[in-house]
Amino acid sequence: MIITVTLNAAIDKSLSVPNFRLGRRHRTVEQRTAAGGKGVNIARALKTLGQPVIATGFAGGPTGTRIVDQLTEESILNDFVRIREESRTNTAVYDPTNGQQTEINERGPAVSEKELELFRDKLLYLARGADMVVMAGSLPRGVDSDIYAHLIRELRKSDVMTLIDTDGEPLRHAARAEPDVISPNVLEAEELVGHEFNDDEDRIIAVGEMVEQGAREAIMTLEDGCVACVLVDGHAQRFRVSVPTREDVAGVGAGDAFLAGYVAARYSGKSPADCLAYGVACGAESTNHLGAGLVEAREVDRLLSDVEVRALSAPAEVS
Repeated sequence: MIITVTLNAAIDKSLSVPNFRLGRRHRTVEQRTAAGGKGVNIARALKTLGQPVIATGFAGGPTGTRIVDQLTEESILNDFVRIREESRTNTAVYDPTNGQQTEINERGPAVSEKELELFRDKLLYLARGADMVVMAGSLPRGVDSDIYAHLIRELRKSDVMTLIDTDGEPLRHAARAEPDVISPNVLEAEELVGHEFNDDEDRIIAVGEMVEQGAREAIMTLEDGCVACVLVDGHAQRFRVSVPTREDVAGVGAGDAFLAGYVAARYSGKSPADCLAYGVACGAESTNHLGAGLVEAREVDRLLSDVEVRALSAPAEVS
């Protein structure tokens, strides 16, 4: 079983608005509303890919009820802690004429210490029957930035694999807690290591730096794939994985689809290189859909033949 954790779950509205301009009135040509938050998006993709998954986190107020109801309608197993304050609503506007995206994410509810303790107990209970726990996304108000780090340490006692996709201080604390995998995007990785990247060589070096901070493995997602430092037969191996650029319908949630694909392949026992390739194919396929966590398994399999995986023995090999 795979568990996904979404502490700041949401209702996500995705709107396609041609020639979007601030300060003007617009009409959508396509729209989609769904339960969201990074962990929820990952759970949705995992369900589509045929993997056993249960989504957990916080859900509050009528919006929280809607989140749970929508997941149930999608036949995604879920077990959320109900909280007093209202869960958030996020809006993403995609302009199909130029490919630009505008995202407006609410801060989310405040969570009390009692509610947080209830969640800890629930997660540790669910983890008894789990192989992997994916913790993803921002934190709601009132939750300390080291919460993921604490959960990682607790889950390690249950011999559960932990994967983290977040940013800022929560990512910094989480990396030091020695999770199995961290998966930031470029901006998140730059913030974590403390400097900008100019090219692939910088990025390949950076995934090694992220591992040095504590994570066993590090994967940095890019627009055309990823760079990674993962374990192969117990030894660190760097990879550059890429897929040809393509015209997107929308790119919101591509990183979530990547991580879902990677987790699905890893849960199935595939090799590290194959896991990365499958993740990249899922991320690329998801850009064909308006809304996060949406993939078509047949199209992912078709895209796999276009994915290039390069194993690198040292950063200096990157051209």
